[in-house]
Amino acid sequence: MTEEKTQPNNEAVAEELKGVPEELLEQNGTGEELARLREELAAAKQDVLYARAETQNVRRRLEKDIADTRAYAATGFARDILSVSDNLSRALSAIPADLREDEKLKNLVAGIEATGREIDKVFAAHGISRIAAVGLPLDPNQHQAMIEIPSADAEPGTVVQELQAGYMIKDRLLRPAMVAVAKKPD
Repeated sequence: MTEEKTQPNNEAVAEELKGVPEELLEQNGTGEELARLREELAAAKQDVLYARAETQNVRRRLEKDIADTRAYAATGFARDILSVSDNLSRALSAIPADLREDEKLKNLVAGIEATGREIDKVFAAHGISRIAAVGLPLDPNQHQAMIEIPSADAEPGTVVQELQAGYMIKDRLLRPAMVAVAKKPD
């Protein structure tokens, strides 16, 4: 009964060894050559694992780059449209209170205000938000100090005036707020 088990195994081994060079068969697959082949196989397996890991890393980086590109694709356009928003705000600020009540200009003022609200709505829809500035400490990551103003009322380093509004697009700076910062009076 033992011989029957050994016999099919020998035939299976002989089948597996078809095509193996004679010099390897003469060494009977033992010794240094077999150890070397096992080391090469282990090294090849390790290389395959490293290659798979690198492929996954590259895929993740590409997916992140694609997501960032989609999220921030409008950055250039948004920067350009900020000047339009600034000019619209300046136009509204330039209208004196007595002219706002004039019947001839009332519809014009209402139209300009509606356009300003619509720009703000579009900004919000695309993740563009205004940076808070006045009354806050100077944040060099969001504010650009243009001038220092002596002030006894405000703590030195506090933003006391906003010269130009700053904006963020999602979590990135689109344009810093240009501000005036308080300093100790002389």
